[in-house]
Amino acid sequence: MDASAFVRELQAENDRLLERLRTDRPIPRGDERFSVRNLLRVALRNELEATELAALWIPVTPEIDVKLGFAQQAGDEAKHYRLIEQRLRGLGDSLEGFDPLGGCASSLFRYLTTLPTTVERLAAGQFTREAIALVKNDQFIELCETQGDSETARLYREVIQPDETFHHRLGGRLLEKHATTPDLQDRARAAGCKTLELAEELAGLALEKTGLHHTPGC
Repeated sequence: MDASAFVRELQAENDRLLERLRTDRPIPRGDERFSVRNLLRVALRNELEATELAALWIPVTPEIDVKLGFAQQAGDEAKHYRLIEQRLRGLGDSLEGFDPLGGCASSLFRYLTTLPTTVERLAAGQFTREAIALVKNDQFIELCETQGDSETARLYREVIQPDETFHHRLGGRLLEKHATTPDLQDRARAAGCKTLELAEELAGLALEKTGLHHTPGC
């Protein structure tokens, strides 16, 4: 398949599956678990994992354009971490003693670190994981606005979401360039599907264990 047609097909498939990650559950009022402060702490974990993942891929990726794309993403995700950290302090959270990783990496992060090829990393990391983040962040913005926190909503809408959109679109452009054979396209498709599967599983586990939804992505 032509690489451009492949990316369009992958986008359409992702869009269909991403609908399962959207939630129409009402946002509880007065429940501290759903406070912006609490959910921003979840965001710190996601941003730190995204930073580490992109940085991990830089030295093992031979293609210069992709290597530099991962480098830019690592910098952007680290910037998001600092901005969220700053916002939390503005909300009165000192973050004293807080470990964003909680001692272990998520199953999605562990899976992504095993991907051996450039097209798999692009499809799973930049193209699909960032598409997931866009969906989750839109819902988090809704929560912020419901709680009257326009400053956090603006941070996500004006800074974080444009960066995640850029990463997603860059992943698509790089896939068009590098996913040029049936084997490479099969690898990319499988990695993207597995990423969505794990993201859905993690969202389900979070809902089951903590009752949380409308959590931000990265």
